[in-house]
Amino acid sequence: MSKLPAALQNLSLPVIGSPLFIISNPKLLIEQCKAGIIGAMPALNARPASQLDEWLAEITETLAAYNRANPGRPAAPFAINQIVHKSNDRLEHDMEMVVKYKVPVVITSLGARTDVNDAIHSYGGVVLHDIINDFFARKAIEKGADGLIAVAAGAGGHAGIKSPFALIQEIREWFDGPLALSGSIATGGAVLAAQAMGADFAYIGSAFIATDEARATDAYKQAIVDGTSDDIVYSSLFTGVHGNYLKPSVRAAGLDPDNLPESDPSKMNFGGGEGSKPKAWKEIWGCGQGIGAVHEVLPAAELVAKLRHEYAQAKARLR
Repeated sequence: MSKLPAALQNLSLPVIGSPLFIISNPKLLIEQCKAGIIGAMPALNARPASQLDEWLAEITETLAAYNRANPGRPAAPFAINQIVHKSNDRLEHDMEMVVKYKVPVVITSLGARTDVNDAIHSYGGVVLHDIINDFFARKAIEKGADGLIAVAAGAGGHAGIKSPFALIQEIREWFDGPLALSGSIATGGAVLAAQAMGADFAYIGSAFIATDEARATDAYKQAIVDGTSDDIVYSSLFTGVHGNYLKPSVRAAGLDPDNLPESDPSKMNFGGGEGSKPKAWKEIWGCGQGIGAVHEVLPAAELVAKLRHEYAQAKARLR
């Protein structure tokens, strides 16, 4: 195990809730943190941009009040996700808000930037950068990230194609800092397996879409409950970058999920589709391959409790 910064210690379960575009909101994040895991949310989910100030105030005040009332079991820290790609024209504004509220953990995506990392380090924040291969992992650490999120095959949204075994072992050859693993993790046993492979944390997203607090439609949540890995398609059509999506949403948009054209990666669009193309995330639902383990929509706290129970059971089996 890595020597972890204080913000990443003392969790009830070694889990980071993945920031879900459109779906994550303060309500879900706060419940994740109260349950003892790191809750996360994309800055871009606050629309208009001014709403981010309001949301960060709500999150920090609510968690501070919870901690005062529960000194023996304080909430876990929270994380905000920043898209640092040049297409994000809100980055400067959103980073000002991150610094203002001293966000404990910042997850950066789609590029690594020294200036962003320096701003977060200026108040003692921790930067985790998500990557899909060892090359980008090295670049992220060179530019000052504190830790890595290894996005392996099977993850929801913009996912890589590497086996988690290959990705983790290559990174651990040279990096001994904080490392989370993303990709089809939806049970407590899978959380323990991620640790056995060398990760410090499991990074769980799709399972949290099927929670009461998630800002997803009932149809989206039910598609996750009903679906399995066979219902996931990997395509670059919707944003220009390959990602995993639910086939029922692709069919509902009038497309054949088994015969999708490729998209032009130079026209990356992380907020939706271009022209008449159905909008990613809103109409085309991102989802990972681990949903076969999701059988009902639960409150987020109950999902975390279920994961903790499964984690303990998995440990007992190994003993």
